[in-house]
Parts: sequence; C-alpha cells; structure tokens
Amino acid sequence: MRQLLVVVLSLGSLAAFGETVVDSPQAIVNKRIQLAQDEIQKIAQLVQAGALPKLRLEQAEQDLADVQDDAILERTLYGELPVEDLTDKLIEDMVAAAQRRVERQQARLDAMKKLVDEGITALSSLTAPEQELATRRMNLDLAHSRAHVMGELAALAKFEKSSAAIQDATRVEYRDLFAPGMEHYEGSGIFRESRDLKPLAVAFKKKFDHSLPISAEGETDVHRALGFDHTGRVDVAINPGDPEGVWLRRYLKSRQIPYYAFTRAIRGKATAAHIHIGTGSTRLHNAD
Repeated sequence: MRQLLVVVLSLGSLAAFGETVVDSPQAIVNKRIQLAQDEIQKIAQLVQAGALPKLRLEQAEQDLADVQDDAILERTLYGELPVEDLTDKLIEDMVAAAQRRVERQQARLDAMKKLVDEGITALSSLTAPEQELATRRMNLDLAHSRAHVMGELAALAKFEKSSAAIQDATRVEYRDLFAPGMEHYEGSGIFRESRDLKPLAVAFKKKFDHSLPISAEGETDVHRALGFDHTGRVDVAINPGDPEGVWLRRYLKSRQIPYYAFTRAIRGKATAAHIHIGTGSTRLHNAD
C-alpha cells in the first residue's frame, strides 16, 4: 500500500508538471527520516517548555525508529541488491528491522486496547492499527522468505568465486610423466575428508555434470587385505590421464593436497587405475 501510494503520487506529479523529476524510493525515505528528526526537535522543545507531555516525545521517537527501519527495508526487502553486496549482516539487519516494526506496532495496539477497555476511546479506533500490524507481520514473513533466498544467492556467489579460482588453476593443460604407472604428488597441504571432500565433489559435478566416482572412502576390506590403513583417504575411480583425471590432479595441486595417481593396476598397491587422495596409506601392524 505504501509503495502504491508513492507510485500514484509520482504519476500525479508528472501529469501536473510534465518534466518534474521523480525522487527515488530511497530519496523519499531519506526525506521522511529528515522530517521525523525535525519533528522530534520541535516536540522536544515543547516538552521542555511544558506545552506537551513527555509521552508525545516518546511517540515521536518511535515514529522516527519506524522510518529508520523502513529505510533498511527499502534497500533490502523492496530494493534490488547486486549479489556481490549480499552479506550475512545485511540479511540479519533486514529481518531485524521488520521484526522491530512489528513489535512497535504491537505495543501501540496494546496501548490503544487499554484505552478502549477503559472507555476512553471507541472500539472502531482499533481498526487502522490492527490493519497496520497485519501488514507489518506480512512484511516480516516476506523478510524471512527473502532472507532465505538471499542467503542461498550469497552462498552461490561464494561458490562461483571459488569455482572461478579453480578454473584458473586448471586452465593450463597438465602433462605429467608416470613412471612406472604411478605419479606421486607430495603436497604440503592436509586432506581432511570432513572438510575437503564435499567442496571437491560439488566442484567436480558442476564441471562434468556427474558425481565424483568415489570407489573407496576411508577404511575398506580391500585395503585391509592389501595390508594398508586407508583411514582418512579417498580413492576416486578415474584414469589420471582422462580429462576428469587431469582436472582432479590440478584441483588437488592448486590446494597442495597430496595424492597418488595410478594409471593401471600395480601389485600390492592398486587394483586398477585411480587417484588416491591424501597421503599414502600406512602399513597395518598385523599385516602379513
């Protein structure tokens, strides 16, 4: 309703003056803030002089707080924000502003209901504040919904930025020599499955449009049979020379994550071509 009124007034102004420049919604809110601040100064002087009760100043301060929160909503809830400007704090501020406006209107309505109960004012006087409270609650629901969407957009922007960095790291063609049948990269980084595997899987699926073909995650019977402790390591069923293998090795190198790349089965080490992510598996003490 507020935005519709702004549009109607703007159209009327254009019709009357032809070339009159219409203020932006943010400019209108800024003017409202300035007017509310000026009103507080006038009321404060009258209260100090005893011409108005202190309650009137408190009401004016609440009105100013409403306008200030409305300015936050004008930018976040009603406005169009570039994805790169989205932050957790901005999203939190949007929801908090909508929540405060609901709480202030609820307090006003409660005060008016008390006057009605005491017979000081008519029951019909509650209609407008009740409608305003309903509108503010609807805006609060909308703020929660948009916060969810904005949070997803912010996360996607972070992922896209990370993905771009990965693409930069993997753009140069990678040609390593395998001798014999295996390449080992001893990166200085540490592979933590709980932290590093999911981002890798997401980036791989986005790049190749299919899931990362994990053949072994952590300890397996096969590795125990070979006499290796595979805890905290991951095997990916990809030939290191294929496009997926080239990309994966470049991804790991860009993050200095150690790996072993097998191009074929090797007795006592690998049953087939694959890429082993992490440091080498240690020998089990009870292995034959």
